[in-house]
Amino acid sequence: MTLLIRNVQILGSDQKLPDRLDVFVSGEKIAAIGRFPGKKADEIIEGAGCYLSPGFIDIDTESDHYLSLFSHPSQDDFLKQGVTTIVGGLCGASLAPLIYGNLESIEDWTDTRQVNVDWHSVSEFLKVLERRRLGVNFATLVGHTTIRQAIIGGAPRDLTKNELKIFAKMLEQALRDGAFGFSTALSYVQNRATPYSEIKFLASVVKEADAVYATHLRNDTYDLIQSVEEAVKIANETGAKTFISHLLPLQNYEKEYEQALNRFEQLPETLDFHFSLYPSKIRILKLYTFLPSWAQKDDLKVMSMSLQDSWLRGKILKDMPKIDPKEFIVAQAPGNNSLVGYSLVDLKKLYSLKTYEETLLKLMETTNFQGSIFYSNTNEYLIRRAIQSKRSFVASNAASLPVDAKIKTLKPERATSTFTKFLSWVQDDKIMTIEDAVKKITFEPARKLGLKNRGVVKAGYFADLTGFKGSEVLFTVVNGQVAVKNGEFSNVFNGQVLRH
Repeated sequence: MTLLIRNVQILGSDQKLPDRLDVFVSGEKIAAIGRFPGKKADEIIEGAGCYLSPGFIDIDTESDHYLSLFSHPSQDDFLKQGVTTIVGGLCGASLAPLIYGNLESIEDWTDTRQVNVDWHSVSEFLKVLERRRLGVNFATLVGHTTIRQAIIGGAPRDLTKNELKIFAKMLEQALRDGAFGFSTALSYVQNRATPYSEIKFLASVVKEADAVYATHLRNDTYDLIQSVEEAVKIANETGAKTFISHLLPLQNYEKEYEQALNRFEQLPETLDFHFSLYPSKIRILKLYTFLPSWAQKDDLKVMSMSLQDSWLRGKILKDMPKIDPKEFIVAQAPGNNSLVGYSLVDLKKLYSLKTYEETLLKLMETTNFQGSIFYSNTNEYLIRRAIQSKRSFVASNAASLPVDAKIKTLKPERATSTFTKFLSWVQDDKIMTIEDAVKKITFEPARKLGLKNRGVVKAGYFADLTGFKGSEVLFTVVNGQVAVKNGEFSNVFNGQVLRH
């Protein structure tokens, strides 16, 4: 299979190139770059002067958490915005390794019964994915929660020395099997008490494998600076390549966020440290996160029982955090599809309740805490400032989900337009040069992860390519085959399962 892309402005090369060139692809790799007026190919794309860049790399996604790698293998929401490689296993939860073969660490995201698990190790999991075929390239990290919950088998507690050794051996094997790194979610209720010494020890294992450590901070509000310092300390003391997942400026905590940005700018150039975020004001939150912090437990059943206790319920109502009911939208409510799209204002009328706090508890009871919420409480000015940082990556923190009438779900804009919106900010609002923007979403994440022969438009490299004009993606090529043309998915499943 050969492909000729004519008359394009190449971005993301490792050398300075003339304005308009052609790119010839043979098989899955770029064969030549130049001017080929008479050359023939199995397929020809007329670029008409559009930009051609390496395929975009989304370093923080959730398609594994929602199991849409299985239910929606095309992952076309990513392809249509120019993404050719996605990374899973973030926020402490991965689909492997599994000690007992269950997916308890992702139960807060989706119904795990939709997949029959026939793997345990990372190696076995990746082979399963290879047999199924994906539209995009997929790489995974190893989830801290996934292994820790299986080892403990009960309520959160400190690991014993022997358990920590077992954990380290499992992590070492998972990294040898092809995982690109290790992730934690220290803000999640089951992990908040995890000691620093445990994270440091495991991050040292990551460093030995030249892999990546990704963390969802312990606190992104009043204790943001302390949480950032913990991540910086891990990077300094272990030398592990580190990045903070989806670090966003929350309303009422702008001062803390600005302090964090200033801290990142002061870090030495030699420290391989980054953070990711997306150009959207809307976050996706689990229902239990709207409870007072003291009422958030590691077990959804325990939280449900708390709402049935009249004294506890009264205390919870009194301590509920303030929220904007108009910015609170039900995005997913398994078993209660009719509630999807309702705001808290709508629900208050539906339930005929006096207060928004009572309405929120009623929603928690109705959905058994299984719902997810769109909540807009970020500062766009600071998002724009942060996205310009040399330490930032652009990442969706989203999943590509199937359209399923049985499971009504609202798609957040970041699932369909994270990268096109970023391109719009770059070209319309001039927040940075187009060259620097492309590097931020191609070469830099490829280097961070250690992806070989990707992230650059160069002969001999894999032909993961994106053609765009303005913020519109015209075509997307995955390993030499055209997966999106004229903005539409071509029913091509040519993604590769990547191994570190």
